[in-house]
Amino acid sequence: MAAALGGLGLLQGRVRLAAAAAATSSLGRPGRRAPVRGGAAAALPSAGRSYGSEAKEEEELRVRYLDDEHRGIVVLGLNRSHAKNALNKNLLKMMSKAVDALKSDKKVRTVIFRSEVPGIFCAGADLKERAKMHSSEVSSFVSKARATINEMANLPVPTIAAIDGTALGGGLELALACDIRVAASSAKMGLVETKLAIIPGAGGTQRLPRTIGVSLAKELIFSARIVDGEEAKSIGLISHVVEQNEAGDAAYRRALALAREFLPQGPVAMRVAKLAINQGMEVDLVTGLAIEEACYAQTIPTKDRIEGLLAFKEKRPPRYKGE
Repeated sequence: MAAALGGLGLLQGRVRLAAAAAATSSLGRPGRRAPVRGGAAAALPSAGRSYGSEAKEEEELRVRYLDDEHRGIVVLGLNRSHAKNALNKNLLKMMSKAVDALKSDKKVRTVIFRSEVPGIFCAGADLKERAKMHSSEVSSFVSKARATINEMANLPVPTIAAIDGTALGGGLELALACDIRVAASSAKMGLVETKLAIIPGAGGTQRLPRTIGVSLAKELIFSARIVDGEEAKSIGLISHVVEQNEAGDAAYRRALALAREFLPQGPVAMRVAKLAINQGMEVDLVTGLAIEEACYAQTIPTKDRIEGLLAFKEKRPPRYKGE
């Protein structure tokens, strides 16, 4: 089964075949810096934690594999304090490298994206770097940002964005690529590109309407409006809003608690459930049901399913191995 689900490639192929078959049948009918390993205490910054004015290049993205009761959770921490975590060439390269390693690691169960800089999630693209680019380089940079964020969106495991500060432009696009968003009530979010006479170019014009609806997404993009955590929750932009704490990491702590809820579930089931939902949302219901059928079939022969049924019978917690 591990081979069959290597990167979910085989399953994705079967899903595409199922979608094609469903569409055809309906035509006649009417409408790792090296990974830092540590427990929860190491992953949760204290209120007194200090940050340097500049981070070394290898520290601009910190990757932590948590241990103990958080084993299986990986935290990607943005750490460009001097640039408000703005996305530059180096950070995008590091993000792409980290995501590439995570997508093939069967021990990873959930990924949390957060900031390690107080008061900021991500200010968007690094405009100082962009100002030095030739026009042809700008197009290449935006394409790289879009591709990297798409890679994040396609991670086979659940992803959570912990927004403890400002998330603007590309920063919000990064968060939109996550399955779930958690924010502090004081956080500020918005796609503000029209103020610069451009448009969101890393998925914002597509993911925001799919998240909050077409009309409201147009309103926010046309006005370049910035909303706080409370309003973001009321319009469905985020799933959870929490009051900020003294440490400035309330959203991260809520994201961590949420990730822990995912850990006891069957790993293969979680991966194919995400695939079924993501693929199904892009097609009609008939095709979506065919996709679900193809995905469900992949859970039948797994050892995890046998273990789940046995654990239920024996009234004990299951011991899943992702097989």
